[in-house]
Amino acid sequence: MTQAAVPVNEPLLNGNEAKYLQQCISTGWISSEGPFVSEFENLFAKRVGRKFGAAYCNGTATLEAALVALRLPPGSEVILPTFTIISCAAAVIRAGLKPVMVDSDGTTWNMNVDQVREKINSKTSAVMPVHIYGLPVDMDPLMGLAKKHNLKIVEDAAEQIGQTYNGKQCGSFGDLSSFSFYPNKHVTTGEGGMLVTDDEDLVKRCRSLRNLCFKAERRFVHDELGYNFRMTNLQAGIGLAQLERLDEFLEKKRRVGNLYNSLLEEVAEYYEVQPAQTSYSQNIYWVYGLVLKESFPHDALWFMNKLSEKNIGTRPFFFPMHEQPVFKKMKLFEGESYPVAERLARRGFYLPSGLALSEEQVVRVATEVKKIIKDVV
Repeated sequence: MTQAAVPVNEPLLNGNEAKYLQQCISTGWISSEGPFVSEFENLFAKRVGRKFGAAYCNGTATLEAALVALRLPPGSEVILPTFTIISCAAAVIRAGLKPVMVDSDGTTWNMNVDQVREKINSKTSAVMPVHIYGLPVDMDPLMGLAKKHNLKIVEDAAEQIGQTYNGKQCGSFGDLSSFSFYPNKHVTTGEGGMLVTDDEDLVKRCRSLRNLCFKAERRFVHDELGYNFRMTNLQAGIGLAQLERLDEFLEKKRRVGNLYNSLLEEVAEYYEVQPAQTSYSQNIYWVYGLVLKESFPHDALWFMNKLSEKNIGTRPFFFPMHEQPVFKKMKLFEGESYPVAERLARRGFYLPSGLALSEEQVVRVATEVKKIIKDVV
């Protein structure tokens, strides 16, 4: 008999989500003008140590708006990791800027800050650190570089809601910092995102850009082209209910990660994971990723197929930006190679890691992972 599926992610929606959605319906406030939107902006910004928030329809939209909001010089360069989601590089290109790639650190999988230092030149206008999976970018040296060279920081903290770096909230470092509320995030609104900042003029610009740049004194009159990137009151209501439980969710994520660590220890010689902690942060285990060592004779896709046969969901790691077919067609990153990111993409995948995951499901997944490894080696 086939066992029930273990999804790669399933959110927890058993708090006040239904109550707040019912309030939206009963009051008729279902659009972006409902009161939950501003409440969510204010409470979320406070939770991550910022003064202001601007809610958006998704995380990709926040990155696109952030780069436009900062008014960076046309054609200037933005340094970012090649090991990330395509939203980051696409936002740079769509803003009329040039993406410049750096490789990953082999231990934390985050952007290699030493390479950022090497890539800065007179054309560089900004850096986009992207906190990857369970650990943040090493921000202190990066912020030092930004200050020295007068660079803007667009911080992508989509995967790190509630995470800290040296005791300071991720999302509190950028001139603008971006979050995603996709269903696999620690706080979800289904689809959604948030820009946070301490700059009042910047947040006003971000709120204008998401709302078609209507003039304050006369609606339907525009001095600039904006976007329809608004978040609805329905989404914000869900987000508020999720935010109420963030500390509980963070504890659950770390509990799942530590359980995987313990259960898989006997086969640990065949794979790598992010460290449980660094000098500046404790792993948040947004997802539980494995990178197969070269001593294991198969790649990540092979392993994922084996788990799929057991009705266990997985997902591959990011595919590097410098190897993306769409960017090759655009003649970007020609001749560039980033070996750490290339290895992560081919040998890395993550196991079921959602907030609704039970301990029994973790045990089942770990048992199958160990069996697959032992059957091969």
